[in-house]
Amino acid sequence: MIEKEHKKFLTVAPFECAWRNDLRFREAGRGCVAFEAFALNDVTVVFREHVGSQHYHYKRDNSPHYTVIIGSHRNRRLKIEVDGNTVVDVAGIGLCCSSAFQSYWISIYDGLISIGKGRYPFQNLVFQWLDSNPNCSVQYVGLSSWDKHVGYRNVNVLPLTQNHISLWTNVDCGEYDGKEDCEEAMENESGNYENWGLGNFLESWELSDIVFVVGEEEKAVPAHKVILGASGNFSSSLLNQDVIQLQDVSYPVLHAFLQYIYTGHTKVLESQLSSLRTLSLKYEVMPLVKQCEEITERFKLNKKLFDSGNNVEISYRGSKPQCGTAFPSGLPLSMQRLIQFHITGEYSDVDIYIGGHDLVAPSHKIILALWSIPFFKMFTNGMSESISSKVLLQDVPLEAFKAMLEFLYCGELGSEDTADIGTLLIQLLLLADQFGVTLLHQECCKTLLECLSEDTVCPILQAISSVSSCKLIEETCVRKLAMHFDYCTTSSMDFVLLDEASFSDILKHPDLTVTSEERVLNAILLWCLQAKELYGWDVVDETMLNLMPEHLFGERFHSASLLLPLVRFPLLQYALLKKLERSNLSKKIPTFEYLVKEAISYLEFGLADPQGDQNARFQHRRSSFKELQYICDGDGNGVLYFSGTSYGEHQWVNPVLSKRISIRASSPISRYTDPKVLVSRTYQGTSFSGPRIEDGRNNAWWMIDIGQDHQLMCNYYTLRQDGSRAYIRCWNFQGSLDGKTWTDLRVHENDTTMCKPGQFASWPVVGPSALLPFRFFRVVLTAPTMDESNPWNFCICFLELYGFFR
Repeated sequence: MIEKEHKKFLTVAPFECAWRNDLRFREAGRGCVAFEAFALNDVTVVFREHVGSQHYHYKRDNSPHYTVIIGSHRNRRLKIEVDGNTVVDVAGIGLCCSSAFQSYWISIYDGLISIGKGRYPFQNLVFQWLDSNPNCSVQYVGLSSWDKHVGYRNVNVLPLTQNHISLWTNVDCGEYDGKEDCEEAMENESGNYENWGLGNFLESWELSDIVFVVGEEEKAVPAHKVILGASGNFSSSLLNQDVIQLQDVSYPVLHAFLQYIYTGHTKVLESQLSSLRTLSLKYEVMPLVKQCEEITERFKLNKKLFDSGNNVEISYRGSKPQCGTAFPSGLPLSMQRLIQFHITGEYSDVDIYIGGHDLVAPSHKIILALWSIPFFKMFTNGMSESISSKVLLQDVPLEAFKAMLEFLYCGELGSEDTADIGTLLIQLLLLADQFGVTLLHQECCKTLLECLSEDTVCPILQAISSVSSCKLIEETCVRKLAMHFDYCTTSSMDFVLLDEASFSDILKHPDLTVTSEERVLNAILLWCLQAKELYGWDVVDETMLNLMPEHLFGERFHSASLLLPLVRFPLLQYALLKKLERSNLSKKIPTFEYLVKEAISYLEFGLADPQGDQNARFQHRRSSFKELQYICDGDGNGVLYFSGTSYGEHQWVNPVLSKRISIRASSPISRYTDPKVLVSRTYQGTSFSGPRIEDGRNNAWWMIDIGQDHQLMCNYYTLRQDGSRAYIRCWNFQGSLDGKTWTDLRVHENDTTMCKPGQFASWPVVGPSALLPFRFFRVVLTAPTMDESNPWNFCICFLELYGFFR
């Protein structure tokens, strides 16, 4: 229970109750409690026959009791409960105030419960209720709360006599105006976890499972087995007990010992240094033993270094102040032992279950609470998880939760946790946000940013767009999607799962890079349809012949009118605009019709809306691609020719010789297998790549690498037959990002185009494949050529690629 006393001020945390032996009626069933309370709502006082437990909560109490709640239902009502059943629920009586402490009194006399406000008990009565079946045994008073911290002070229990007013002389009270330091302390207690760490649990009864009894006075000092076990060699037989007797150890020495373990630093009198070393040696906390010995040696060498009346400060040498106080940095704990405790379940005090699965892992409440405030509240709020050794979590991904548990015990992300960017790491990020594990959240964000790619950006953005703590990742994803818009909206259909706000941000992004406004139009229509496969506006238009847009787009129909203006229609080709003007899209969607006609008017007459050229719809977008389009066979407009001109800066030089590109063949380089021939623009009578055995079969290919910093969305390619009659009939044209995994861009089966020696032939790449950027390209035979003598020689003497080059 989080509670503090200073200046007679007590803070009670949510779902807890404070009990003191002096808060007791002198006569059972008869007494009055006077107090001051500071709260937003739910000042709760419990009357029981016996003292409640440390984590008592009246909602779970089956024994006889009365409960009075002042300011229930968010400070709107007064409630009285008998044995958990509501018997009084009235509005507007005895409300709380958050600006200052207020005085209250509650008396019970043989079932007559009286409630009043003000400094003087038995005056200013605001409510009374008589229990027809009175409990005349209630005697102890508990100060409780609901879901917010409540501050209490000047709490006194008074007997009931005839002269009630005279009793006030026994109460130590005073006037208070405004907020005092204690009020600020109570507010800080409710939500200041910036310095949260193991030091918060030093000698705390919270989550403790073992007690030291020290000195002749037998003072009880709580601790935590798993922390002790990770710091030294506390034998299993000792830690399997609940109490450790240390009669020959004084409390100041034990305090210094535990403080060193829990915080990484401590201080002790010189006269107690030897005792501290002895205790540390007994339990083999070796860093502390070594430091005590070193300090003792320094004192022996120079007694003037220390005056016996002062303290000696000791700090763990592994401490890293820059890491803050968060566990486990800067503490003399063995991470290997903690990991072993996690694996074996030794000293565990909670079993965690995930809905639909068996036991995930036996764990330690103190470890979970150190990293996660939600876990801490779960284990200390007086509800079922606080008193049970089992916790059931629903709607939590199993593997991600296991990975989070491992992080809580070792403080590091495993390499296997970061391997699957698309699922596990995203789930881990969301779990870290849900349970408030800040360091894990930061590590997940860092890893996601490092591994972000065109293939992972859509699912990542979809997962984190609603998480406020992931704004940096969200902005980075939106920018990356905008810069690789063509690829991300054609390589997969993941983008249609994005919410409207995210998709709109991408379309509005200043770095949006597209090769055609038609691509923007297609993407918007596909998103509105929540399409499962890729197609263009013409297919949507055909579908709309028999369907109204309201039925076709469903819940995203309204979004279509908001997103279509983001297409820059005036940048489309005039012929395409005329087609769109006659389309069903124009006929059935007024916004679409207006935008198309506006664009046609602009192209025909230079007319635009009043904003003129300042309107974004009439401005060209930023593009990082250079358009290198096929004109005719053997032209000088291709990518390989462009590379030979140093990308338009100098006169042409064979790009293989200048190392702008590289070309490899399936067979070794020879007189007739010369890579530079394919881009030399000089006819070669004999030029081929021979076969090699790959995966038990013949393979012959030519492969081009356009350079590490370059990519091409290829939409056309050209080959030239050498002087032979080894005409190709079955082959594939492929692209790759890494030169290992290949994507078919065009598949040729029984293609009879090549039929003459020295012949040029060109083929378009159509469909989604034309929008995929690649660095590596190759043509590979899939069946023998027409040459009977050497059917697996791939005989070409020229190759050129076209498309959008970056």
